[in-house]
Amino acid sequence: MNKGKLLVFSAPSGSGKTTIVRHLLAQPELNLEFSVSAATRDPRGEEQHGKDYYFMSIADFKKHIKAEDFVEWEEVYRDNFYGTLKSEVERIWAKGKNVIFDIDVAGGLRIKSKFPQETLAVFVKPPSVDELKRRLKERSTESDEKINMRIAKAHVELATAPQFDKIIKNYDLDVAKAEAYELVKEFLK
Repeated sequence: MNKGKLLVFSAPSGSGKTTIVRHLLAQPELNLEFSVSAATRDPRGEEQHGKDYYFMSIADFKKHIKAEDFVEWEEVYRDNFYGTLKSEVERIWAKGKNVIFDIDVAGGLRIKSKFPQETLAVFVKPPSVDELKRRLKERSTESDEKINMRIAKAHVELATAPQFDKIIKNYDLDVAKAEAYELVKEFLK
């Protein structure tokens, strides 16, 4: 199979990585397709199965783990599993496209370690943990308890930033989008 490139964007929740990834996907010259992750959590808002995530039961997810169907997977929070199916990467590469991931830091680093030559791993750094908390509250999609879990995890995730190929500081979203575009364009040459 002809391998394309893998573009990993990781960050704590609320850092802006999803917005940056959507911006990159809207640039046809980059020839990107989004890798839809598998998840055991419930859909949020307007999320759709097969478009935003492959929503699975914990039992189904564990069957895929046992069958070694994942490139990477992680129990991100207790009984909250996320992972990248091998079939998803193969599907995108078969179309002659490059794969872009919006993924947690552990999963992103695992992809980089499995495909070191094909992967650009980018960490999106927020202005501050206080700003992260503000953004998460503004979303109004999760309880205070969930937000506090995400903030606690953010401290650990921020410590992994130096392990990534590049760090984009998202203090100004337009600047961060432009920087991400240039990094990706250069990597795909």
